[in-house]
Parts: sequence; C-alpha cells; structure tokens
Amino acid sequence: MVTNKWLAYDDRKAIEKMYAEGKTVDEIARITGRNRATIYKELRKGDTGEMDQNGRPGYSAKIAQEYTYKVRRGGLAAVEK
Repeated sequence: MVTNKWLAYDDRKAIEKMYAEGKTVDEIARITGRNRATIYKELRKGDTGEMDQNGRPGYSAKIAQEYTYKVRRGGLAAVEK
C-alpha cells in the first residue's frame, strides 16, 4: 500500500490513462496500491460532466488537480465559487 497522503499529478495521469483503457476501480486500486475509496473519490474530483467511450462518467487528471489545488489553497468554499 502506498503511504503518500496525497495523489501527485503523475498519479492522476496514470489513473486517467487506466480509466480510459476501461480498467475497473478495483484494478486501478490494485495497480496503484491505493484503496478503492481513494480511487472513487478521485474519480468524483475529476468528473468531466460527460460520458467516456466506455459509457462511464469521464475523468480528467487536470480537473482533479485543479480541484485539489483550490481546496488546499482556499478550502471547499473556494471550489464552490
């Protein structure tokens, strides 16, 4: 299991690639060494608002990174603006 508290942008890019390839949350969690809940939360953070080619909600590492940056800098209220 990974001990880093936060996902780095490279981690998010890897998740984005695996998710686009059609890997399941369980597979992504196993490969990355992260908990399934962490992957599910990450997919919510980076939701594009559109469906991907696999018929699932789309995920963008860039959107997730921007969301995380805003939360770390200004709290959740900064995201809601």
